[in-house]
Amino acid sequence: QVQLVESGGGLVQAGGSLRLSCQASKRIASGNAMGWFRQAPGKEREFIAGISWNDGSTYGADTYVSDSVKGRFTISRDNAKSAVYLQKNSQKREDTAVYLCAARGGSKWRGLYSYWGQGTKVTVTS
Repeated sequence: QVQLVESGGGLVQAGGSLRLSCQASKRIASGNAMGWFRQAPGKEREFIAGISWNDGSTYGADTYVSDSVKGRFTISRDNAKSAVYLQKNSQKREDTAVYLCAARGGSKWRGLYSYWGQGTKVTVTS
């Protein structure tokens, strides 16, 4: 049973932008933190962004982005749509990877992620 489905990957030139989307089942998204990982060829899987569950409070959801993408990538979520997004700007060739959406059984982004999508491939060309 597929519960997390990524989309939006593809080819992009260096310096360009892409927006990745992840559609989750309501059961997975509701109340839980979600995140994005990536895995480049020959490298370990890297946690690049996480977003805590936000119940609609004024200050919004707590987010995290790794140093490798800070200032270029932004994570957001739409609870009404059970979706999470990764806006990728100023892309570099080293951003080439398979990007995976994940969710965990807890409201905070920090911790073990248990649910995974199949991934969407992004290739950054020079």
